[in-house]
Amino acid sequence: MTLALALVLTLISACALNAGYLIEHSVASQLPRLSFREPVRSLRLLLGQRRWLAGFASEAVGWALYVVALALAPLSIVQATAAGGIALLAVMAARFTGSPLSRREQLGVVASVGGLALLGGSLAGGHADGSDPGYLVVLGWLGASGVAAVVAVKLLSARIGAGPAYGIATGLLFAAGDIATKMAVKGGGGSHLAFFVPLIACYAVGTGVLQAGFQRAAALTTAGIATLLTNALPIVAGMTIFGEPLPAGWLGALRVAAFAAVIAGAVLLAQKGKGASAGAGAGAGAPAAPGAAATPTRSCRAAST
Repeated sequence: MTLALALVLTLISACALNAGYLIEHSVASQLPRLSFREPVRSLRLLLGQRRWLAGFASEAVGWALYVVALALAPLSIVQATAAGGIALLAVMAARFTGSPLSRREQLGVVASVGGLALLGGSLAGGHADGSDPGYLVVLGWLGASGVAAVVAVKLLSARIGAGPAYGIATGLLFAAGDIATKMAVKGGGGSHLAFFVPLIACYAVGTGVLQAGFQRAAALTTAGIATLLTNALPIVAGMTIFGEPLPAGWLGALRVAAFAAVIAGAVLLAQKGKGASAGAGAGAGAPAAPGAAATPTRSCRAAST
């Protein structure tokens, strides 16, 4: 019953998060360039938009539900369920923009939903919680994620485009925040609660990078890639550093297939035509310098804490 509740909360969370992404993109893509160099001005631009605040509130509700789900179920199972959220994002984006899904995107939706079905079947034999990883291991993962996010923004923007690069950075930071969240809610006293510090930092900076990406690419390009990494990396972390075991026999094979299906679906959907990204920020004025970024607004996820 507890696991079923966690999965339902995760799906509702995915809906709320993705609705927030779409609303935020519709506003941020039309604003003047946001910059870390002018945090007060950038923050005022965002907070002065009621529609952006509505998207922020939707994302905050989604994150709060996600935290409850993490407290009730293993990290890898929650993230695999949440990975289906990119399918929801694709369908919602199509309805929001009036643009039908391409064949690739339709295949991505089918793969993601199929993966969720396989995951449900793999839970027939129950599940086992993982172990408590060492603090240094988790801190090492968080530090490496931060470095990789900086590299993505600084070096990959010119190679693969700003939208995908910012999506990668956002996904790395949000995934690190999710791992810190799992540590914070595992229990164990004040030492675990200390992970609320990197949790807030990862989500806050990640939200700023996401808004910057929204000004440079379509919602499905930036948020799609971010969602892919946000779900894939914690699945890996759950099965490695948290030691969450697979069930034995065919149920274990079914769960591996579920993980593979939801990630494959996310990959298909994250490859939304790059050409769409060029015009995404049409209302944002001239292209910003490579170092420009969104204001470090407090993350909706962190705000919920």
